[in-house]
Amino acid sequence: KSGHFLLNGTHMQPYLLGIDLGAGSLKATLIRETGAIAGEASHPITTSVPQFGWSEQDPAEWFAALCSAVPAAIAAAGIRAGEIAGIGISAGAHIPVLTDAAGAVLRPAILWNDQRSAAQAQALHAAAGETIIARSLNRVNPTWTLAMLAWIAEHEPEVFREARRLYLAKDYLRFCLTGTWETDFSDAIGALLADAATGGWSAELCGLVGWDAARLPPIRRPEAIVGGVTPAAAARCGLQPGTPVICGSNDTTVEFFGAGAISPGMGAVKLATAGVLYQATQGPSVHPPISCYPHLIEGMFYTATGTNSCASAHRWLRDLMFAEGGFEAMDALAASAPRGAGGLLFHPYLQGERAPYWDPLLRADFLGLTITHGKANFARALYEGIGFSIRDLLQAAEALGQSFGTIRLLGGGARSAAWRQ
Repeated sequence: KSGHFLLNGTHMQPYLLGIDLGAGSLKATLIRETGAIAGEASHPITTSVPQFGWSEQDPAEWFAALCSAVPAAIAAAGIRAGEIAGIGISAGAHIPVLTDAAGAVLRPAILWNDQRSAAQAQALHAAAGETIIARSLNRVNPTWTLAMLAWIAEHEPEVFREARRLYLAKDYLRFCLTGTWETDFSDAIGALLADAATGGWSAELCGLVGWDAARLPPIRRPEAIVGGVTPAAAARCGLQPGTPVICGSNDTTVEFFGAGAISPGMGAVKLATAGVLYQATQGPSVHPPISCYPHLIEGMFYTATGTNSCASAHRWLRDLMFAEGGFEAMDALAASAPRGAGGLLFHPYLQGERAPYWDPLLRADFLGLTITHGKANFARALYEGIGFSIRDLLQAAEALGQSFGTIRLLGGGARSAAWRQ
């Protein structure tokens, strides 16, 4: 009725700014108090692949992308920066940013789909697998920060020694706005360094890789206001100094909540850089290697299991075959092809695979190619191959006793009617 948001009991201005750091781009979205989108913009992010199975990004590029996307979103909404009540940031889980005593970033951020730490993950599981699961609900594999730190300790010991702070991706981006250092419990679990029973960090898990728990951030509630936009950050990105910024959470946690999954048994499928299958649960549901994270609602958790290549495979084929027409032309061709893509099959293992095979050495392929196949068949086969890959996730989850009620579809791929079907 007031025309203003109520933020922590205080009437505020009528817009909220959400910032999401994805694997391929950073997106800024302004919403009204009704939830309607007032304006949005995005800026691409570069992923470096120095070797097969590696995947890295430069954290400085994240903030540069924010400073491009935020003013564009404000302009698209036709509002003043002072009308923004608060800011929330999300990003992919597991992604560590290490800084030294002077606050300088020591190395590129290793992404969740990086597979370099497979040997370290295997060694950690062999040495302390049951302890890791008991403390932090999940089985170690190359996706998790714990294994990445083990790799850095072994291959870049000078970086490991010089590191004084560990940020998760969304926390580093928020630090660039506020100068503060904290994380939420879902991202702490995603680091595989937390104790689910105490809600804090686990000195025992940190000790497995020789990491000092004092180099980990304080844990706050995701909705807690942790700081305001600094004058320096405001000058760079077009925001009002002092605008409140909440702690936030990782992308899977906020998007699953945003899809309306607020009751146990509800599920979702995400068609984004990765393909992800979610389910909401009351209390932890520990079924390794399916991941388990705290939900935004107190007492609830959710499971998540994901492939390595979904929209990333879509983007790869677009750039290879559909550069002129882009996604729209590719989507139209996929819709025009017959079911089964004329016998052409696609296995989407362009970066090895996570669930349900957990094999970094798996490779992608198109099978059954004949002289009769054209671009439409390739586009359709890609959609179907990724669809069957997500079906693999569902069948593996069901084999572990999970039972799904409603399943909602989200992510950029959900815009495609052909892919949805």
